[in-house]
Amino acid sequence: MEINKYLIKLIEAAKGLEKLDFFMGQATLSKTEFRILQEVIMEQERGKDIISSELARRLGITRSAVSQIVTKLENENIVKRTAAQFDRKIAYIRLSDYAQSMFVKQCERANSAMEELGKQFGTERLDKFIDEYDALCKAFCKIVDAHNEEA
Repeated sequence: MEINKYLIKLIEAAKGLEKLDFFMGQATLSKTEFRILQEVIMEQERGKDIISSELARRLGITRSAVSQIVTKLENENIVKRTAAQFDRKIAYIRLSDYAQSMFVKQCERANSAMEELGKQFGTERLDKFIDEYDALCKAFCKIVDAHNEEA
């Protein structure tokens, strides 16, 4: 059976994008840990709190995985669990001051990498690549949906 050359190239491209280190080897957090902190920070900036089950939903991972990661981050003084006033069973995940500083530094590193990419690759080309990538994903999702409806 022959595999379509576009399928092979798209899989290779996806793997390549996944391997990009936007923190240039300086990150002290895994990508999942970083995403958890990002979600917690976004909620705090809105004046809200977030719970583990919502983090799991947003990241597409299990509550158990979130709990393990939050426990690790809590042991490293990055996050803290705070019981809700109205229900002691609910624990909000909040950042420590140390975590806020770490997140800012990692964002600065990633932003620096993106600025350099814009200079080397060209911002117009980068914008076009992102637009084309979005269009490709939408087209593929339509195809998958159509196949799923037929099945």
